[in-house]
Amino acid sequence: MSKPILADCTPVILAGGLGNRLRSVVSDRPKVLAEVNQKPFLTYLLEQLHRAGFRKTVLCTGYLGEHIEKNFGSRYKHLALFYSQETRPLGTAGALRLALPLVQTKSAIILNGDSFCGASLDKFYFHYQKRKVSAAIILAHVSDARRFGKVFVDAQGRVLHFLEKDKKEGSGWINAGIYLVKKELLRSIPSGGPVSLEKQLFPQWIQQGIYGHQSRARFMDIGTAESYNCADNFFSPKK
Repeated sequence: MSKPILADCTPVILAGGLGNRLRSVVSDRPKVLAEVNQKPFLTYLLEQLHRAGFRKTVLCTGYLGEHIEKNFGSRYKHLALFYSQETRPLGTAGALRLALPLVQTKSAIILNGDSFCGASLDKFYFHYQKRKVSAAIILAHVSDARRFGKVFVDAQGRVLHFLEKDKKEGSGWINAGIYLVKKELLRSIPSGGPVSLEKQLFPQWIQQGIYGHQSRARFMDIGTAESYNCADNFFSPKK
């Protein structure tokens, strides 16, 4: 399948988080600019999109967002960069609603700015675009899901429910922070106040059909100081 079809989908990176849990190690910049092997973490997400064949991405920024634009400007390699900066916290879904005018395609691939999953984004898009689903989520398998909560799907991959974080240790499939969503669904996000994609909208959208794409690709996040301290090793070339 030819790469130009990717022009029908706009990647959007959620890069507006306050990063409160990272303040002890990264206090002077947004989370996405936290350095990993002497490069901003955002570089790894942009590189993934570039390699997948995308040519445009929208960055939803907030706290110290001007630092992101100053650092990366209007282009990363073949990727044209566009910015949507919130002036007050709008939550993950609220930030998407604000950026909607920059999404001029039928669907968007949405990436959390503080996590990375090595799944093939172009294959993910092509698979669910062919199935014409309204929303799909990449799921990663981790040995300890306590910090993330779990996602349960049926035999056809349809999401049955989301289990919130709990204290019971155990492996499971978790939300890897990468979503494919039709623009018509994004238009349904309420405007005017903070809205959470994960806590408020996903549970509602289950009734319309959300599909979970179970990936065995490597996953990590930099949401806490402990996980951030593992990032250098995660992205280091394997010998």
